Amino acid sequence: MNESANRADSNTAVASDLADGDPRLAFIYQEAVRGLNHQQNLVENMNARAGSLIFATAFANSLLGGRALSDGLGLWDWIAVVLLFVIGGLIVFLLWPYHKYTFRFDPEELLHQYVDGDRPANMSAMQRALALRIKADMVSNWRIIQRLRVALQIALVLLLFDILAWLFAIAGI
Repeated sequence: MNESANRADSNTAVASDLADGDPRLAFIYQEAVRGLNHQQNLVENMNARAGSLIFATAFANSLLGGRALSDGLGLWDWIAVVLLFVIGGLIVFLLWPYHKYTFRFDPEELLHQYVDGDRPANMSAMQRALALRIKADMVSNWRIIQRLRVALQIALVLLLFDILAWLFAIAGI
């Protein structure tokens, strides 16, 4: 009987520890989660921009390329075709599914680490640890996002050069 009373006291102590949360840590954790959500939105926006780039590239090349190639293949035509393939490669790079993004936690790992372990963590300790983990995940995600951002910028500039090459081919320069 005494053993069950000790367990009840222990569970009450753990429950009070879990309820005890530092509002500053809660705020920091919420901001970290907000930052991670922002990163995820950036990735989704870049995928949408890559889709727009596909449309713009296809439209410009079909419209201008058809006219330019009616006169035969010249230097500017070859340059435009090469640029088209480079842009296509960059689009594939942009849309290739990356599995190294970290936008979520593994629930099983969280349970093991913070609830089912030898000493369950209180809410403040969890929020602090998870905020630091989110920061590390954001740094890792940012490396991938930066590469994609640069690839998108290069593809957009190459699209402008591609359009110019087709226009020069049509003009016969």
